[in-house]
Amino acid sequence: MNMTFLFYLIKTTRSVSCVLNVSMKMCTASQWVRVRKQIESKRKKAILGGGEHRIAVQHKKGKLTARERIELLCDPGSFVEYDAFVEHTCTDFGMHQTKFPGDSVITGHGMISGRLAYIFSQDFTVFGGSLSSVHAKKICKVLDRAVSVGAPVIGLNDSGGARIQEGVDSLAGYADVFQRNVLASGAIPQISVVMGPCAGGAVYSPALTDFTFMVADTSYLFITGPDVVKSVTGEVVTQEELGGAWMHSTVSGVAHGAFKNDVVALLQLRRLLNYLPLSSRDPAPIRKCWDRWNRLAPSLDTIVPADTMEPYDMNEVIRCLVDERDFFEISPLHASSIIVGFARMDGRTVGIVGNQPKVAAGCLDINASIKGARFVRFCDAFSIPIVTLVDVPGFLPGSAQECGGIIRHGAKLLYAYAEATVPKITVITRKAYGGAYILSSKPLRGDVNYAWPTAEVAVMGAEGAVSVLFKGQREEESQYRVDYIEKFGNPFPVAVRGLVDDIIEPRTTRMRICQDLDVLANKVLTNPPKKHGNIPL
Repeated sequence: MNMTFLFYLIKTTRSVSCVLNVSMKMCTASQWVRVRKQIESKRKKAILGGGEHRIAVQHKKGKLTARERIELLCDPGSFVEYDAFVEHTCTDFGMHQTKFPGDSVITGHGMISGRLAYIFSQDFTVFGGSLSSVHAKKICKVLDRAVSVGAPVIGLNDSGGARIQEGVDSLAGYADVFQRNVLASGAIPQISVVMGPCAGGAVYSPALTDFTFMVADTSYLFITGPDVVKSVTGEVVTQEELGGAWMHSTVSGVAHGAFKNDVVALLQLRRLLNYLPLSSRDPAPIRKCWDRWNRLAPSLDTIVPADTMEPYDMNEVIRCLVDERDFFEISPLHASSIIVGFARMDGRTVGIVGNQPKVAAGCLDINASIKGARFVRFCDAFSIPIVTLVDVPGFLPGSAQECGGIIRHGAKLLYAYAEATVPKITVITRKAYGGAYILSSKPLRGDVNYAWPTAEVAVMGAEGAVSVLFKGQREEESQYRVDYIEKFGNPFPVAVRGLVDDIIEPRTTRMRICQDLDVLANKVLTNPPKKHGNIPL
């Protein structure tokens, strides 16, 4: 082979190689352009959900779309979406012909006031927000990640229930979600906001979370709808009567609050999250406090009336004590004889529990006991100190309460206080009678207990005690009543026995509690090792 031919062959080979390389690069670039267009098309379709028409219907009902809710809840530009291209796998009943990228739920994580949170928002414009097997997998993925990194999960619920076309696959998906709700309980805060109709299996996940809120006029929670109720029982009932926001936030107690629209609900949710720790491994956030920790509250010196039968507003006592009068009340319309909620004292998050003398004289009934117990257990699970303000004449008497199981339900509140290992500070403002006194007392590991000069600690009130002790001795009853009041109608009997640490001026209460919270910040107390206790459910 001569050299000229060899050079020609090498030159030709290089040229072909170059041509092939250029051709391949052009082909690859063309493919990438095509793929990018497909991605953009799919993403646009995912953003539109069920389409412009269904979005318009959603807006006409006064509801935001699933994506609009996320945008309002999260800090601007902070939401990172997962599984935007996932589609359902059902092929029955013509379902293979109708698919939407992301299916009927949007999932991901975002920042709320600069703090991490995981979110799922059900999209009612896609198959009515119904839960498919991939819908469930997306929610489970968010719950698993939230537990692993230690961050709260927020569910924005707007679902018609199980996707009927998928049958048992949808039901199994619910079971997967419920299992994760239970495993995450006490490890991370879980909050549900019901923002549309939720029926059947869709109601149980919100019920398993720590707090459930609803939106007036647009959200409903019921196991079976009005039509099914009518066909089975003959009862005629509206959606609102059966499972509306008003009913659940006042009568049943299923919802911890109701808000007038989506916007208010989401803004209040942001506010609530600012009180809570990210997980049970983290402390609650401490905010810079401009309200002096040693501020006196002179109005408290006269807030308790001279007449022990006259009511006053415990809400006002709470607002006088906490930072900047800012108090986030939980379940304000349900079981109103007890007040529970979150506040800050010297910048620290505290859980407040207080009897409300304005409602049933502050008596503890079945609903109040359950409400208080659930709140105390949440605070204990997430290391939030508990401040208890006591003015309680006892548990509500009567056959209705006894037949309803007041003993068992009252024991729940007793159990919650006894089990709690967080700092517990108690202030007796007036009455602390009977078993209701025991709840937040020193024998149940209360750290600091105070009494105001108006405090009365006894087995029962003077009238009841005298009628029991001196039955039939009518002439002496009035004198015995005076003697009983002198003996027990003041804070000294409990103080001399060391069951309160001090009798304090009401105006100094905030200062004393702030000091105690500082001292107790590193408190360590543990319960005996066990799998779990058996609360009297």
